[in-house]
Amino acid sequence: MVEVKDVSKVYGKTRVVSNVSVDIKPGKVTSFIGANGAGKSTLLSMVSRLISRDEGEILLDGQEIQSYKPNALAKELSILKQSNQINIRISVRDLVGFGRFPYSQGTLTKEDEHQVDQAIQYMELEELENRYIDELSGGQLQRAYIAMIIAQDTEYVLLDEPLNNLDMKHSVQIMKALRKMVEELGKTVVIVIHDINFASCYSDHIVALKNGEIVREGSTEEMITTEVLRDVYDMEIPVQLIDGKRICIYF
Repeated sequence: MVEVKDVSKVYGKTRVVSNVSVDIKPGKVTSFIGANGAGKSTLLSMVSRLISRDEGEILLDGQEIQSYKPNALAKELSILKQSNQINIRISVRDLVGFGRFPYSQGTLTKEDEHQVDQAIQYMELEELENRYIDELSGGQLQRAYIAMIIAQDTEYVLLDEPLNNLDMKHSVQIMKALRKMVEELGKTVVIVIHDINFASCYSDHIVALKNGEIVREGSTEEMITTEVLRDVYDMEIPVQLIDGKRICIYF
């Protein structure tokens, strides 16, 4: 489990995250929702140790996350950032192979190659594995990055707005893959997401942030209501039950 205790982050005179405490339960999809500037990505970056925190504690399976050596942490927790810039021309297979770096240090073993094969198959990239990544569509490239995360084989998988700039088909494909990672591979997935209907349909637990603070958290049934969403987004959002899913009508 990841335990976030009274964590804050300050930039200049602005507290972008203020005294946040949340437990991320294992084997679940947890979504962070909220308006732009709510502190979602900053919180995720502190949990992954991409940025430092100014106050508070973050525990990973009971151990302070700062005490982990980088290579040890990379075997426990992986993160996919909003923007991923790779300035060398590499194939999809090579990109996925980067996920094995904490284990192989750049020289892939047979076990590493097996993990790469499995990740490529899991994301249905077999026909693309020898293509260069600069030849891929946005959706194909995002699937390749998620395959890289799968190859890294960590229990905790953090993703910062992985649906950005994707069409409906690819967004659904990515969310289904993340759901499968939890149900079939036993992963713990934490995702920053703007589309509250994707959060509603694919999450086990939802954490809502506003002005750097957690305003509500709970199950999908508890969170996807007009009353709760009014507190989070300052607007009336009708909610309808369609095929057992809570769908927000905010257009």
